Formats: sequence, C-alpha cells, structure tokens
Amino acid sequence: MMRIFFSLTLFTLISLHSAAQYPKDYFRNPMGIPISLAANFGELRPNHWHMGLDIRTNQKQNLPVYASAAGYISHIGVRPESFGRFIIIRHPNGMSTLYAHLNDFYPDLEEYVTAQQYKQERWAIELDFSSKDFPVSKGQFIAYSGNTGGSQGPHLHFEIFDTKSEKRLNPLLFGLPIPDQVPPDLQRLAMYDRSITVYDQSPVFFSLKKTDSGYIIPKIPVIKTGLSAVSFAIQATDRVSGSSNANGIFSAKMYLDDEPQSGFILDSIDYEETVYINAQIDYMQRKKGGSFVQHISPMPGEHGAAYHLYKGDGVIRLTDTMRHLISIEVKDAQGNTSPINFYIQHFDSIPVKRNPVSSQITIPPGEKWEFKKPDFILQVQPGTLYDTARVNYYRLTSGFNMERSDLHQFGDISIPVHEDVKVSIKPNKYIPEEWKDRLVLRRAGGGTSLRRVKLENGWVNASFGDFGVFSLVADTTPPTLSELGRGDTVDVSSWMALAFAPSDNLGELRNFRATLDSQWIRFTNDKSWNWIYKFDERCPYGVHVLTVSVEDFVGNKVSKTWWFKRGPYTPPPPKKKNKSVSSKKKSTAKKPAVKKKGKK
Repeated sequence: MMRIFFSLTLFTLISLHSAAQYPKDYFRNPMGIPISLAANFGELRPNHWHMGLDIRTNQKQNLPVYASAAGYISHIGVRPESFGRFIIIRHPNGMSTLYAHLNDFYPDLEEYVTAQQYKQERWAIELDFSSKDFPVSKGQFIAYSGNTGGSQGPHLHFEIFDTKSEKRLNPLLFGLPIPDQVPPDLQRLAMYDRSITVYDQSPVFFSLKKTDSGYIIPKIPVIKTGLSAVSFAIQATDRVSGSSNANGIFSAKMYLDDEPQSGFILDSIDYEETVYINAQIDYMQRKKGGSFVQHISPMPGEHGAAYHLYKGDGVIRLTDTMRHLISIEVKDAQGNTSPINFYIQHFDSIPVKRNPVSSQITIPPGEKWEFKKPDFILQVQPGTLYDTARVNYYRLTSGFNMERSDLHQFGDISIPVHEDVKVSIKPNKYIPEEWKDRLVLRRAGGGTSLRRVKLENGWVNASFGDFGVFSLVADTTPPTLSELGRGDTVDVSSWMALAFAPSDNLGELRNFRATLDSQWIRFTNDKSWNWIYKFDERCPYGVHVLTVSVEDFVGNKVSKTWWFKRGPYTPPPPKKKNKSVSSKKKSTAKKPAVKKKGKK
C-alpha cells in the first residue's frame, strides 16, 4: 500500500511538472496524414538513443510537410548519411522543431539554398537565418518528405527541443494525435553480479510471462542466489494503439520491498549525452549479437541524464537470508504500465560461478590512466569508461608494405568508450621524406577509423572512439575514378544524370569537385555511395566539357576530363522483323477464292 501511495504522489508531481513543461496543444501534426510511427523517442540505436519521432509516409516520397507551430526557419542543413536535407524552426515559446530526410524545400527556400550552394561551391551546407528571412505560420507548407541522408526508407524524422539548451524533448509528451492505450511488452529479465564489473560476466536471463496482475517469472516464485550484490536489466519494447511496430520504452523503475531504488526516464536528452546509451544497455551482449537489454541501475561511470537514483547507487545488496520483494514498473510516455513482481533470497551455501579472467590489463572507470610500451602509448581520460575494463595487448607484425609500424592490438570494440582515447605510435620502419605528409594512423577491428597525422619528435598521435588494432600507414595511392564513357565525345542524350562512384585504397575520400565548362556544378552525395548530377538548366543541349577531381584523406588526387554531347533523346526506331524466304513465298501466294454462302 505504501508503494502505491508513493507512486501516485510521484505521478501527480510528474504530471504537474509535465503539464507546465510540455504544452499539449501547441504543436500540430507536421504531416497531412494521420501519424503512424516507425520509431519513437528513446528507441535504442547503435551509439545513440533515437532523438525524435520517425513518422511514416505510406512508403511514399514528396508528401507535403508543414510547420508544426508558428515561428521562423532558423537553420537548414544538407548532410550525407545523417539528417540528409533538414529544417529547424524556432518558435516563440522557447522551443524549436526539426524536420529531416526531406527532399525539396518549399520553392523560395529551395531557390535560396541552391544559390548558396553554387556561391560557396559546396553541396553539403549549413545555413543560419534571422527571424526576418523565412517566417512561417502554423501549418504552412515547408518541404516535401523524402528519404535523404541516413534514412533507410521514406519517412519524416521530427524532433522538438529546447532552443537554449538544445535538449531534445520527447514529442509524445506534447499531446500529438497518437492514440496509445497499449502497455509495454516485456520479454526477458537479466540479473547481474554487481560485485564484479559487468564486462566480466554473462548475465542470468529469466523469461517473463504476462498475467492479469502483471509479469512474472514462470515457475520461479523466488530467485535463490549466492550473490550479495545484484542489479537487473530489462528487455522490452513498446507500441502504440493500432500498430504492431516495436518501439522503445519510456521508463523503468525498480523497488526493493516497496522502496524505490533506481530507474531511468527517456524524456530529455541532448546530442552530447546520447552516447550514454552505451552505459544504459548491455553493450557487450549487443556487440556479440544479442538483444538490447537496458540496465535499471546505472554503472559506476555513467553520468548521463537518463538515470534517477532514489537510494544509494541503485545496486541491490542482500545482507540477510530473508525473502525480498523486487518490483519493476516499465512505462510508455502515456503512462501505460507493465509491472514485474518477484522475490529474491540470498543463501551463502549457493556457489557463485564466475568466468575465469585471462585479461592482462585492468582499467578502472573514472580515472586518468596510461598504458606504455617503447613504441606504443594509450591514454585514457577521466569519464572514458562506464565500468572496470579488462583487456589484452598484443603486438603483431604487419605484412602490408605501406605499414610503417607494427600492429598494436589493445582490447576491442566490445568495451564502449565514452571519451576518445589518445594513441601514440613510434614508427619502426623507414619513412621517405616524400611520404611524411601522407601518414595515417589507422584503427581497425569492427570498422575502420583514420586520422591524418604528422611525425613529432619521432612519434605520431591521434584520438579514437574505440579500442582496436592501431598502426601507422603511409598512403601514396590516389583514388580511382571510373570513365564517363567511350569515344572522344560521349553521347549522353539518353541519360537522366551523370554519376560517379570513386573509391580509395583506405576507404575514405575528402573532396569531390566537378566543373562543367569551367564552372562548378552541383553533384550530390546523399548516401555517401555515388556522386550524382541530375541534368537541369545549367546543362543545356549541346557539347560540354566536364572535369572531375577527387582527393583522398591525405591529399592524393586524381583528375579526369571528358567531352560529352547532350540533345533531345530520340528513341531508336523499332527493328523490323526479318522474314524468312518461305514466309515471303507464303505471303505472296494467291489465296484460293472462297464462295460466299447465301442466307438461309
């Protein structure tokens, strides 16, 4: 009864706070069709929580997008892989909205952005505006929906955020017309030994069963354990009414014998904090191909905004042999709740099984730390690790001719890193003078990261966002660029666009530039696959000269020039069927006369 009263009191306080913070009738649906969600705020993604709503566009592009409230367009951006083409509108109530993965902006804005791209000779561009440049009213048409940037299919990404702090706010708290009477769906519970680091263990998983009074652990009324310090994580998803799409949960809160211990709420996050998702999920389990599970108690090095501690550090410490009630409430943004209730009991007689530790190196969380060898140094800054990390170091000899150092393997990507780690390497192979401005420090293993470096006192230095295999490489190979076509003058009259897919031996390009008749021409690179120029008024019918230059990460370049002609496309006439001799004879033979039958 005590927990019920406390929950109602806390819920009342949250409701009063939410009513003041989140106006319910201020923002409208940014689309002209009913909102159907493909993803919600707080959904779990690699290295970040999803920071807005993904609104379906019925698998179509170029549906109109409308200003969700009055204000002015304060910023636009064109970014590959990320938001694609996007708009930010600043509103007089101190909040802003963001609309991403757009195709064309509305005509006046599209014309201005295109002019600026040609003026700056850049396709990827960011522009700020004042309140006088592009004011908008609530419901005004601002753009067409699309599939640009990192989008995997047509939809609108929509965010609401505090203009001053730039904290993203959960749009589901603003009264948008999205019916939701469905509580979260809980799949599994995970239990951790919190007397050791979470990275040295595989949690114990319990399947969950839904009953009329909430979720239970079937056939296990009491978890009997030899552990004296435990925490729990939940595998759960949510959905809204009328949809089968699995979204992220809003909150989870844990009680011990009716007293609140810890929990998380995904209601307000900024982009500087969103990488803390790697402390909120079991990162190592996910990297090994497992499901997303979310810790209800924070790890020692977690300092984000999602967690709330009500007693101690949120770890359950079992100091006696009595049964203790564990209750967990999992909620969505509308307050629909899925509870779990079970008992836990400690027994000294139950043996504790732990994985053997074979790691050579132990790195504590929250401290400055350094690993040093004669030709390799790795430095960890405070706030880098979420829990104690145990890793191995290996030195390997490279067989790659352009490698100028040994391969230094320090840990791997199964341990998340919040702050960049600084890596220093001393080359052990001769570096010719002409290679010294073509040096790259490379991190491999679970993806590749490159940093351009210079020799300083015999060492190179760079920072990386993951552990892995580090080495120094000299890159003297220019990128490759395919041919436009054959012949002295390529006929492109039947083409809709020009496209190139340049590549590089290290996999990273820095610059692509094209000119048409000596004038810069806008090629787009929306998905970071192909560079594409769709023919427009800047390429009239006639003969033109095209020059394309591509530069890689360290400045190696390739440049090619072609002449091409473009005119009205005339499809070739259909080919006449060749008739055989026998068919010709048959066609010229005189047909026998046929008598007409008279009427009966």
